[in-house]
Amino acid sequence: MMAMTDAMTPAHILKGAAMSGGINAVINGGIQFFLLRGSGPMPLTVDSIGTETHTVLGSSVSLAVSLAMILTAVAHFTVKVPKKPFVPTTLWLVIKHGLFAFGAVAATAVVWQRVMGTVEVGLGTAVLVLGSIAGLVAAIVNYMTICEIVEVPA
Repeated sequence: MMAMTDAMTPAHILKGAAMSGGINAVINGGIQFFLLRGSGPMPLTVDSIGTETHTVLGSSVSLAVSLAMILTAVAHFTVKVPKKPFVPTTLWLVIKHGLFAFGAVAATAVVWQRVMGTVEVGLGTAVLVLGSIAGLVAAIVNYMTICEIVEVPA
């Protein structure tokens, strides 16, 4: 993600994280388009935990958790400046970011359902929502991971 010889400032990290988020939004939006093509309108959420209905925000939970965990590990191995060891630092971040993504996306879906109710959307909106969530998760996780693992010179 970032290979810099000079000090990694928060501004540099934020710029790289934003680029990573944008790229992930496009890639995951494309993947979701191919997975969902041919589907009719689908609900963003439904008012039941045990439903068999495919929902957009329900799909986004597993997408966000898997992306958060994978991208945390990837960020560790792609940073080329002195960094903290994978175990225990980044391994703990993998778990923490997965739990954070789960809680944030699930809570957002619950609040959405409570406030807005069941809203059906077409393929384009579903792909836009899923791609946006993937991009946000990628950017946030990338920024949080690099800020945590990079060794700051004394």
